[in-house]
Amino acid sequence: MVSVSSEAPHSLNAAAPAPLRILLDGIDRLGRLDGWIGGGCLLTLTLLMLCEVATRFLSNFLLFFPPTISIAWEYSSYLMAASFTFGAAMTLRVGGHIRVVLLLKNAPAPVQRALEILSAAAGFAFMAFLTSAMAKFAFGAYVRGQVSTSSDTPLWFPEAVVTFGMLLLTLQFLARAIQAVLGLPLEDHRMKASPVE
Repeated sequence: MVSVSSEAPHSLNAAAPAPLRILLDGIDRLGRLDGWIGGGCLLTLTLLMLCEVATRFLSNFLLFFPPTISIAWEYSSYLMAASFTFGAAMTLRVGGHIRVVLLLKNAPAPVQRALEILSAAAGFAFMAFLTSAMAKFAFGAYVRGQVSTSSDTPLWFPEAVVTFGMLLLTLQFLARAIQAVLGLPLEDHRMKASPVE
């Protein structure tokens, strides 16, 4: 069984000044929440697709049974987008994103730290821009009253959910940049899923 520890017996940010430690620990807690929401979206997506398959199967034998769930494909796309964005912050904190570390492994420690600072700052700047653009996009959909063609779902809602996931990743990049500057651990392996036994 796979389980994710939500306990934080001691903060990896303990060496940070008090205001920054509070900020970094808060972002870590949001990162855990981010992972749980992403997992919930993935579970809901799986259940929705299983219901769609079961509905199609039963409609072959029961004439009164609908041949499909009308919102299944639309909502599965919303849930997939939410799964991607909500899993990203926690994945960054545990060091799960794909990175090319050839240069890092062969560089002296001060150069490694400088590269980590630069890459975290660049990630923060990129994600801050992307989050801002997505927030404007969602707000525009809200103002115009845009709805989906198949289910009349207000489009601002799934767009806002994705924006929130992007915001959490932006905050995690900010935390990583601060941790790199202060020489704190950049990854919290306690947040990783335990191995299946």
